[in-house]
Amino acid sequence: MASNELVLPQQQYEILRVLMDSGSSTVDDVAAKLNVNPNSLMRSIAELEGKGLLVTSKRVVKIYELTEEGKRYVERGLPELRLIRLLTRCGCNVNIRDVESRAREYGIEISQHEVNFALSALGRAGIVRVERGTINLVRAEGVNDVERRQEVLNSLINAKTEDEVSNVLSIIQEFVKRGLVRVRERSLLLLSLTDNAREALVKGLIRGGEVITALTPELIMSGAWRNAVIKKFDLSVQPPQTPLVTKHFLAEFIKFVKEVFISLGFEEEWGPHVETEFWNFDALFQAQDHPAREIHDTYFLKYPSQGKLPDGDLVNRVARTHEDGWVTGSLGWGYRWDPGRAARLVLRTQTTAVSVRALYRRGDGEYRVFTIDRVFRPEVLDQRHSMEFHQADGIVVGEGLSFKHLLGILEALARGMGLRKVMFKPAYFPFTSPSAEGYAYHERLGWIEFVGSGIFRPEVVMPLGIRKSRVLAFGMGLDRIAMILMGIDDIRELFTRDVGTITRHWRSFTTFLLNRGVLNP
Repeated sequence: MASNELVLPQQQYEILRVLMDSGSSTVDDVAAKLNVNPNSLMRSIAELEGKGLLVTSKRVVKIYELTEEGKRYVERGLPELRLIRLLTRCGCNVNIRDVESRAREYGIEISQHEVNFALSALGRAGIVRVERGTINLVRAEGVNDVERRQEVLNSLINAKTEDEVSNVLSIIQEFVKRGLVRVRERSLLLLSLTDNAREALVKGLIRGGEVITALTPELIMSGAWRNAVIKKFDLSVQPPQTPLVTKHFLAEFIKFVKEVFISLGFEEEWGPHVETEFWNFDALFQAQDHPAREIHDTYFLKYPSQGKLPDGDLVNRVARTHEDGWVTGSLGWGYRWDPGRAARLVLRTQTTAVSVRALYRRGDGEYRVFTIDRVFRPEVLDQRHSMEFHQADGIVVGEGLSFKHLLGILEALARGMGLRKVMFKPAYFPFTSPSAEGYAYHERLGWIEFVGSGIFRPEVVMPLGIRKSRVLAFGMGLDRIAMILMGIDDIRELFTRDVGTITRHWRSFTTFLLNRGVLNP
């Protein structure tokens, strides 16, 4: 080390002083002595190591800490200690059958399970003996051993390292087997002074000073800069990259689709992502034992697992419809409807739940409603499928509507969105009849299903209060439509964060809008 004086930032100097007094020490110990968070020292430690003033090494140690059961025994006492206390107060013997009741008399809480364990432990140690159902305290001096064990357990209220409990490790290992203590490993960073640093500190060649990052006229004129540490800047280090802030092409595409719906007289509705099975399935006349409601097609919430059902009249009408058809003219599904099943919470599998809510709220009349949002299903992620995707759901309500009206609306929406090759074929859905699926042509993937549609069955609309009107309904996979219109052959690219991919698809989307006349060149 050079013989001239070295001025360090004050925190670095204090770290060296601590190590000078204690020799090698862990980061946690140094931080405790400086009354700071260990993480706040890491930068200073790295700089000191780079200057050759200290060396670091790692050591893996075992940490012993209480489990929840162990914490309870710290509060209440070990079962064997509580049993001894009871025997001491009762005159050294108690009938096994009376232990719990006698313990309550003395304000001691102990369960039968704990009594059995305490008898086993104390019996093996020769402290108690059971004769004809009576527990006798036969070795009073053994009480000291049990109290010592309680003290060891209490000492672990703050986790201890293996070194700190080396003299009672056998007791702690027994607590580990009983599930009162758990062991975890932790890497400790050890700090030690180099010989040069120790020599310089002894000679007084190292001192602390204020760190400044800007040399101001005041510092120069006052001369204060001489006693400060001027922070050096490494101009060769690359600065952090500022994230690119831009609109995502998929978000803009969804805005475009919304404008298409609104231009055709639709009003937008919204609904929750977390839905009860009632709105997601039951109100749509989907049987409670339908395969689509099982775990392989639906995400269920673990906590909370149950939601609230709507008003009793609606629930009763839906239940009757499922069981025997109610007044809809149907036979229903012929089973006992379970309200507990209907109250289960799921991540909605279809935005049709929003449409059903709108029907219940608005009733008969003439109106058009749409919603666009995400839905969730346990799919296998591949080119055409994702676990979450965007769906556009729509309903058209009015008297005298027919299946031809539905196909006409779907065709108008497809033209408005820019789909060129579209075809429809008959299909089946539990809640519509007649029903149809719509397919659009992708240049590389071929024909892709983009919409399911139909006329809501009486079993759906009548319990919701719809008596005069017909309801045309459809659900579109917007992500697939976006893939067709922008020439994307992998659905995963719709959610990309790669700037190059986003830029490329932005160009495709802009070109699409120019061709549609939405943008001016």
